[in-house]
Amino acid sequence: MTLYEELKWRGLVKDISSPELVDKLNKGGLTFYIGTDPTADSLHIGHFSSFLIARRLKEAGHHPILLVGGATGLIGDPRPTSERPMISKEELNHNFLCLKEQAERIFARGDKDFRVVNNFDWIKDINVIDFLRDYGKYFNINYMLDKDIVRRRLDSGITYAEFSYMILQALDYLHLNREFGCTLQVAGQDQWGNITAGIDLIRKKTGEEAYAFTMPLLTKSDGTKFGKSEGGAIWLDKEKTTPYEMYQFLINAEDSKVIDYLKFLTFLSKEEIEKIEKEHLECPEKRLAHKTLAREVITFIHGEEAYKEALNISESLFSGDIKKLTGKEIEMAFKGLDKITINEDMNIVDLLVNTGICSSKREAREFVSNNSITINGEKINNIESIIDSSIAIEDKYLVVRRGKKKYFIVCFGGSDEEK
Repeated sequence: MTLYEELKWRGLVKDISSPELVDKLNKGGLTFYIGTDPTADSLHIGHFSSFLIARRLKEAGHHPILLVGGATGLIGDPRPTSERPMISKEELNHNFLCLKEQAERIFARGDKDFRVVNNFDWIKDINVIDFLRDYGKYFNINYMLDKDIVRRRLDSGITYAEFSYMILQALDYLHLNREFGCTLQVAGQDQWGNITAGIDLIRKKTGEEAYAFTMPLLTKSDGTKFGKSEGGAIWLDKEKTTPYEMYQFLINAEDSKVIDYLKFLTFLSKEEIEKIEKEHLECPEKRLAHKTLAREVITFIHGEEAYKEALNISESLFSGDIKKLTGKEIEMAFKGLDKITINEDMNIVDLLVNTGICSSKREAREFVSNNSITINGEKINNIESIIDSSIAIEDKYLVVRRGKKKYFIVCFGGSDEEK
């Protein structure tokens, strides 16, 4: 299977700029770029699905450039509905440094052939007159108005700053073409108009041919973007989305889409994925496809140890064997819960009332008597029980479950930060 055939099989090609690109992809040796704007201080799982193409092409003999748009990020790519809120230069620079570190760690992985560049470096010194004479004159307004994202905003209105974004992105492609011999841009399908503008600018300024292809956006079955949950994006920064939270997101992927996600998000071979798909269809209750997806993605992003921690948390919570968890894993598993601090041993009824887990001593006694209270996975059904640090994990953590699903974290002596 050629590279292009594999990309098509994985569903990673939406549009290509020229049939000639197929042979060029298969032969190797192209310098290409893929970019994003630093609108946040972390990449998310949607970026991961796109940026993986850099490693796929690199391993096929091409040369990657990862662009983080410090200049274009100050303007904002037009959205279908309304203008993006502008962010300060200070915030954007902070975001750039965070994304640069992530891109180098997750995708470049010490490979010197990867370049991470910032378009602020070559756009910041262009004055308005030079911008209009050297670049603006090559863009026909009718051509720009015909681009899908611009056309969709004409009724609600689009600012000149947003309208100019296309020129800036085309300028990037021209600069990378001149500086590094870059002849291929790869992006999500929503960037097609911006990409083809860059191809046209290179042709008009240099007389040379450049190429592009876009990837379909990774979506759920209802068409919404993969990677968005009720709490927001699934971030690649483990402080924003823990490996356990990422594990839960991936393990709960839709059955009808999980094989697509394996193709998009992993380096498993066609034979491996087809074998998994066969078992997935025969025994969906084993959730082999989901477990494989979680293992491959988390291991790639955060490493094997983080994956094993996430798996241990998931299995411990499912089985009720809370005592298998470390303090670090408890912090990860219950990141969203406030920790309740106690400083002395307590009778179970007093503990439940004083921490607000139960509203009254009567209610607390009922929960205990009805076997509805567990601490660190063990049922507490004696209202005379004394809870002390000897039963706490690492002499500190009490994971209290009330009923089937309501969890509380009680800590002896406060959190580590308070000590």
